[in-house]
Amino acid sequence: MSKNKRRVCSLPVLLVMGLSLAAACLNVAAAAEAGKPLGAGLVLHDQAPLRGAARDSAPLQASLWRGEALEIRAERLDHYQVWDYRRERGGWLRKSQIYRLPNDPNELLASLRLVRLQQGAEALGLGLAAAYVQSASREQLNGAGGTEALDALGTLAERIADRANLGNKNNETLTAAQLDVAARYGLRYVSFNQPDGRVLLCYDGDAFRRVLSMPAAAEAQARAALALTRPDCSDPAALPSDKEKLDAWRAEVLSHVDVQDLAPHWKNRVLMRRAAVQASLAFARREAAASTAAAQASLADFASLQPTELAEDDQASWNDTAMRVNAMRWAGSPRLSSREFGKLQMSLSATPEGEQCLSLTDGNPAKPLLRRCSFGQVWLASASLNREGNAIAIAAQPLEGWRELWILHKSSEGWRLQVLPPTAAHPGLGYVEFAGWVPGGKQVLVSREARAEGRYARRTFELLNLQTLATERQAGEPQLLGAFQRWQDPAWKRESLALR
Repeated sequence: MSKNKRRVCSLPVLLVMGLSLAAACLNVAAAAEAGKPLGAGLVLHDQAPLRGAARDSAPLQASLWRGEALEIRAERLDHYQVWDYRRERGGWLRKSQIYRLPNDPNELLASLRLVRLQQGAEALGLGLAAAYVQSASREQLNGAGGTEALDALGTLAERIADRANLGNKNNETLTAAQLDVAARYGLRYVSFNQPDGRVLLCYDGDAFRRVLSMPAAAEAQARAALALTRPDCSDPAALPSDKEKLDAWRAEVLSHVDVQDLAPHWKNRVLMRRAAVQASLAFARREAAASTAAAQASLADFASLQPTELAEDDQASWNDTAMRVNAMRWAGSPRLSSREFGKLQMSLSATPEGEQCLSLTDGNPAKPLLRRCSFGQVWLASASLNREGNAIAIAAQPLEGWRELWILHKSSEGWRLQVLPPTAAHPGLGYVEFAGWVPGGKQVLVSREARAEGRYARRTFELLNLQTLATERQAGEPQLLGAFQRWQDPAWKRESLALR
């Protein structure tokens, strides 16, 4: 065969419903000079030896990876003569090392269902999905079979990216080979630079977008929506305006999933993602009405969850969603610009630079007792004064998903403000919130929970010293602390997600 004829099928482009797959000549349209090809096949094992003759002692031509597509040209004994269009190289491969593709698309779909369940066989599944898309009729592609193949294609591509992000040194060669095979089938991946210097790899989601545009089973629609709205697959360095647009798109994608037809655990997954996205929008949107609506939608979705139907794998997402929603729950309350506690008055004002400034006065606005500014959100509706009148607690949120507690305390030297973070680590995801005043004006109750620097800090309920904010007592459950049983704030107990 001449060099020109070899290139006829080297990089075919398959266009079915707009799907572009660089399938490695799975459908051989023309006969080779030596005779009509026997068909196409997929390599079944990693590092399968392609040899120069139909015997194991023949020279090695190449090592092939599972899922690679080959043209089968002839057979001899227990070997197939094959041609690799990507490498522009031919040779002999044992029949046990190759899966000869059937002509019936239904057989391909049945094989895909089995391979899809096998961890480590993702590249082979991509080859089967590509073969089905190429061999199926238009009616089959627009039906349940086409949706299933695209769903499998996206799921397998996503699993390869997740494995690559784990950074397992024992499997890095295999993972790199799977990414290479995926690229040959036209699948694209995007990478994001993380603050810690890592590079996160994510599937671009083209197959999932097509699933959402087709009549698909509820579970397939949910899986596609969840894959397209993953919070980790976004640029950490994106501008706030770009992130808000992305979150608005994510919210729209999730809104099209009908949760009523889903199994309880899949319904929980969609509701958790919706609640988290709406919480992000509540922080990003500066218009009070839009922010309040997003916060209330977030709380409503979280309230619809069924904790008893949570899968074990979803526990981390459950905690993260609760922290993100709880951090934003004050956005669902009326926006206040001032509060009065007897002689004490609190007010919020905006600066030209975009800061919110909290002022505390005792009747003379010209001489504030205390003033503090922040580029984040200060929730004046959360302010609470203790019975002795010497301390005020107020929620402040400098970052999305990260809510701090401002403690205004009066001493012999006047009023001062102390900031209590969710945890003593680089800000990540979490909250610390006022839970009640202890009579005597020397102690305060708080609850906190956080995930920062890759670690989850368990939910705790603490008794703090007002003067130093040092923890005097703490427990994992509020009923284990006598102070919580006696002095916890009724509004906190009613509204906080810390008691979920």
